[in-house]
Amino acid sequence: MKSLSKLAAVALVGVAALASPAHAALKEGTQAPDFTLPAYLAGQPFTFKLTDALKKGPVVVYFFPAAHTAGCNLEAHLFSQAIDKFKAMHATVIGVTAGNTDQLAAFSKETEHCSGKFPVAADEGAKVAKQYDATLLMRPGWSDRTSYVIDPSGKITYVYSALNPNKHVENTLDAVKALEHK
Repeated sequence: MKSLSKLAAVALVGVAALASPAHAALKEGTQAPDFTLPAYLAGQPFTFKLTDALKKGPVVVYFFPAAHTAGCNLEAHLFSQAIDKFKAMHATVIGVTAGNTDQLAAFSKETEHCSGKFPVAADEGAKVAKQYDATLLMRPGWSDRTSYVIDPSGKITYVYSALNPNKHVENTLDAVKALEHK
């Protein structure tokens, strides 16, 4: 009976860990790690360089677990619907994932996902996600769902980390708007 109680307690802790939001270690005010990654926009491959994007304005880097998964599909769709608002503030949006990277070309152009409106980048081995402390504890080697807003100087001005995809777009859009008023 005791071992059954211990097993139940361990299972409960595991479920709680999966259900709780993720926590990004990089804090506001920190210099964002620079990166260059292979990416896709509307199915076309190119190389995304954070330093180049920052020359145009703020950058929203949103890490997501894997292309063609329920939450990631929704999050990409929400970003695609809001992309014109980001562009109006000269902000670049880039999705970064270590999961299902072989599917990013299709994911980037499909209308139910990115709709060809913003790029997604392949982070093989979650190397960039590790620099941003945005990896999934429950699935090592995959990105967590963490969004960063980086100002043109390269400083992180906003961090939001939650497995639920519903608030990432709204929160990062508000953070980019706040940059305009500084």
